[in-house]
Amino acid sequence: MSAPTAPTTTAELLLDASGLNAWYGAAQILFDVGLQVRRGEVVALMGRNGAGKSTTLKTLMGLLTKRRGSVQFMGRDISRAQPHEIARAGLGFVPEDRRVFTDLTVLENFEVGRQPPRRWPDGSEAPLWTAERLFQLFPNLGEMPDRPGGRMSGGEQQMLTVARTLMGNPFLVLLDEPSEGVAPVIVEQMAHMILALKAQGVSILLSEQNMHFAELVSDRAYVLEKGQMRYTGSMAELAANEEVRRAYLSV
Repeated sequence: MSAPTAPTTTAELLLDASGLNAWYGAAQILFDVGLQVRRGEVVALMGRNGAGKSTTLKTLMGLLTKRRGSVQFMGRDISRAQPHEIARAGLGFVPEDRRVFTDLTVLENFEVGRQPPRRWPDGSEAPLWTAERLFQLFPNLGEMPDRPGGRMSGGEQQMLTVARTLMGNPFLVLLDEPSEGVAPVIVEQMAHMILALKAQGVSILLSEQNMHFAELVSDRAYVLEKGQMRYTGSMAELAANEEVRRAYLSV
């Protein structure tokens, strides 16, 4: 097992969560979970089905009413903030179940997610996303700007959900199971998309089960088991650690 990585300096951190506990009703799902994401970094949150990955992302986004712990984002305490306040602060969320507006076209879905341009704390401009830039990132969507969301394939809807989130110009994107239930060609496009976002300076925390996919795009990894953090280290270290993968990731 790997010891936790040394904490980063505050200036480098975008997201710093500690002591996260969360419940669905009376059932506790997360137990003192902690994680960090730095600027320009892709971090994989891994684990089997039911490990607590999606719950962790929803807790960070303020979507669970019964939660406890500290969440610092861009130096601001968002532990008790509402989801719309967290989104306005620059934290984007792409849910696993997509939730596109089926009666709205691709371009209309984009407009729903639009937020003003942002700047980093040092004054430099953060990535600014427009429909034109998103069509370059997702050529499939560029071929169907006027198609309603309800008349798209699952993979196309997945791309649309990511694109709509990017219209909010987030500093950090929480990406829930991007490779789940989509065709291999879409998975490949998702990997290219994540690397392109990283190159633009966008940080990503992705919930993922697919080891191959995570290895392609991630710098570091956390592994959850039954709502508890069991491993943290570089992606390369996790890929080389058969003991951890067999204990917490194998089906």
